[in-house]
Amino acid sequence: MTDTTTGQEAECTELLQALIRNACVNDGTPESGGEARSADLLADYLEGSGLDLQKFEAAPGRTSLVGRIEGSDPTAPTLLLMGHTDVVPANPAHWTQDPFGGELIDGEVWGRGAIDMLNITSSMAVAFKRLARGNFKPRGTLIYLAVADEEANGVFGASHLIEHERDAVIADYVITESGGIPLPSPTGLKLPVLVGEKGLFGMRLHIGGTAGHGSQPYKTDNALVTAAEVVRRIAEFQPETHIHDVWRGFIESMGYPEEITGPLLSVDGLDDILEHLPVGMARQFHACTHTTFAPTMMQAGTKLNVIPDSVELDVDIRTLPGHDREDVMAELRLALGDLADAVTFEQLNYDPSSSSPIDTPLWDSLSRVSQRWYPGSETVPFLTVGATDARFFRRSDRVAYGFGLFSEKITFEGFGAMFHGDDERIDTESLGLSTQLWEAVAADLLTGRD
Repeated sequence: MTDTTTGQEAECTELLQALIRNACVNDGTPESGGEARSADLLADYLEGSGLDLQKFEAAPGRTSLVGRIEGSDPTAPTLLLMGHTDVVPANPAHWTQDPFGGELIDGEVWGRGAIDMLNITSSMAVAFKRLARGNFKPRGTLIYLAVADEEANGVFGASHLIEHERDAVIADYVITESGGIPLPSPTGLKLPVLVGEKGLFGMRLHIGGTAGHGSQPYKTDNALVTAAEVVRRIAEFQPETHIHDVWRGFIESMGYPEEITGPLLSVDGLDDILEHLPVGMARQFHACTHTTFAPTMMQAGTKLNVIPDSVELDVDIRTLPGHDREDVMAELRLALGDLADAVTFEQLNYDPSSSSPIDTPLWDSLSRVSQRWYPGSETVPFLTVGATDARFFRRSDRVAYGFGLFSEKITFEGFGAMFHGDDERIDTESLGLSTQLWEAVAADLLTGRD
């Protein structure tokens, strides 16, 4: 490890710890988040570097920070480095360490957001500051965005900025969370680039019944009992397998032997081979190839001794590329069977799947510069099964990828398990690698030099 790398790690580690301790917890309500705390922190950190900084507040406390290094050539490509500052809630009782303590233990920073995605937000800020201090003179403009409200559909963050402050954030190329996890394969190390993501389809099911006294349940029309059967059917439903282009590109790039590649690219064989994979990988691969339906919230009843006459059940549905509302509703009705007619459907949100092509200068740049740290590695396309702010830029016909650069201490399976999970943490070596990557990509893409 060089002195420069050590300095980058240390600077990024301290900034990440501070962001974690700000506890910008987004529970989905407009008054949560408090991202202004981290926007102020990052502005203070970046101030004095000669950067053009702006804050945008979509609602009280819901602040995003934008920094710019203007390019010399208006016709040159522009690059946006985007990280969000909000995090999901955490239950301290389930953590080994304080989820908002930001402790550095055995070379790892612990805390909510360490993986999702304050590690990227902080490393992008450190790289941005280092470029500014190094008198970086790109042909194309470089933008840094620390955005609010990613964890609740971007209403007060990326969506707001694209709609109301477009000129401040729009760029030809966008990098956000979270690929780049070194993935061993029979043909060498692969670095997944998130070129697309599944769509969001939130559905509320209203299930009716007849009120009655809780002391006389015999043959009552209990809405909660009906709802339990609805939940069971959704949980046991086996959605159709779909082999889409991004999945095919990923598997064909991995160099697996034919006895693995064949079933993973087979509509009939994929579900069988999932049974023989590690559970974390199987869960990820299943979600990449199926529309998924997850019952997540239920509200029922008014009093202990009253048979409930209504239930609200929320289902988190994630859609595949090319699938629209009609496709999803057909599968949901198939899952419910004869109970479909007993349910009233209320759409909570709908955000289709999105993707970017891989034959782009940004793809080439990521592939090229990654070789410095992982010689002989190969960037491969991948689909994230969650939602990111990249989708807002893809809708504006911009190329947006999820990437980073992580150490081999982090496994593909372990990385995925820590998203919104307990004991979230990141090693400092990964922080240094990502920081160096952003500097290298900016130089490669925006100036054509190292």
